[in-house]
Amino acid sequence: MTSHAAQTSAPAQAWQGAADRDLILNAGPRFELLVRGEGSHLWDGEGRRYLDFLAGIAVTALGHAHPVFVEAVSRQAATLAHVSNYFATPPQLELAARLKRLAGTGDAGRVFFGNSGTEANEAAFKLARLHGLSSDLGTERPRILSLDNAFHGRTIGALALTAKASMRDPFQPLPGGVEHIPATIEALEAAMDDRVAALFVEPIQGEAGVLELPEGYLRAARELTAKHGALLIVDEIQTGAGRTGDWFAFQHEGIVPDAITLAKGIGGGFPIGALVAFGDAAALLQPGSHGSTFGGNPLATAVSNAVLEEIEQAGLVQNARERGAQLREVVEGIGSPLVAGVRGRGLLLGVALAVPVAGDVVAAAQRLGLVINAANPSSVRIAPALTIGDAEIAEFTDLFTAALAEVAATALTETNA
Repeated sequence: MTSHAAQTSAPAQAWQGAADRDLILNAGPRFELLVRGEGSHLWDGEGRRYLDFLAGIAVTALGHAHPVFVEAVSRQAATLAHVSNYFATPPQLELAARLKRLAGTGDAGRVFFGNSGTEANEAAFKLARLHGLSSDLGTERPRILSLDNAFHGRTIGALALTAKASMRDPFQPLPGGVEHIPATIEALEAAMDDRVAALFVEPIQGEAGVLELPEGYLRAARELTAKHGALLIVDEIQTGAGRTGDWFAFQHEGIVPDAITLAKGIGGGFPIGALVAFGDAAALLQPGSHGSTFGGNPLATAVSNAVLEEIEQAGLVQNARERGAQLREVVEGIGSPLVAGVRGRGLLLGVALAVPVAGDVVAAAQRLGLVINAANPSSVRIAPALTIGDAEIAEFTDLFTAALAEVAATALTETNA
């Protein structure tokens, strides 16, 4: 195996210095200067190659520089890129109809387009507020429920839905009325009443370490929200676009939500977000209640159409299901004492570690030429392109096995000392 470890060179020092000097440091130091991608591989500024099993955090669904993506960007950029939301365009209308079909909204469904996942959740937050003011009971519904460990974005409204204190506390006071409850059916039963406007839920909590909800949670959530007249809003930003082995993760449970939020994989690397509303919820946002200058522009929607069409025609939803099961077996079969289990579904997997050394595992993997992510100190997130096959999985197996072995040699010794 060829090591990708390298000494810090003058070029590396140059770009790192530029990043420290010119970029706001909200994301901390960047790991590498990446200059090119193809398929499931990336190259840095010094020519080192990396196997990308993070896909830009579940974004580049077709991998890098896929011909379908490249052609869609080029064709639409040469035709019509932007006209504002005062006008409709063919790609926008096509994508709205496509998302309604894939999500199963029926004719009553409606789509709002933004530019990111957090914008989609901001729109959904407004949807919940409007529902709270338009209750059939004639009384206001001031309560919005979200789950412990939830992550719905970093803008102020989405941050109110997010549960992580370190993200929330510096920006208090946040919009009120949001309550975070444990992700159990019992806690939901205790919290739900007729004053709840909406429940926000991620089918798999990716930023919390790829945590799955309890068996039957979404079905119970649908029953309870329907009983009490609350909206069920499912955040599919990380789980949508085929990543979990179905078009959307809620479909595994056979339920129909009131709204879903989308981004990441639906653009394949081009910024786009969407709120897809079902039934009566689709009529809540009226003219003037929300907007986005760039949202739904023809360039973004044309690319999204091309990406989703390729996922559909190439059978990549099924591939995510099959390759996800294969990857799970691979990780469990490595036999590393660091691996305590594997969570998730399809090609959104979390490797639970026996000791909190996820950052060390990710760093070792990167030195060896593998891009993965530490979702938290005890969880490694794996989210490759939906296009991966046997060759990529074999390369991943070698690199991840070596990274685990490198870290285990010191981490377990220190733990037992």
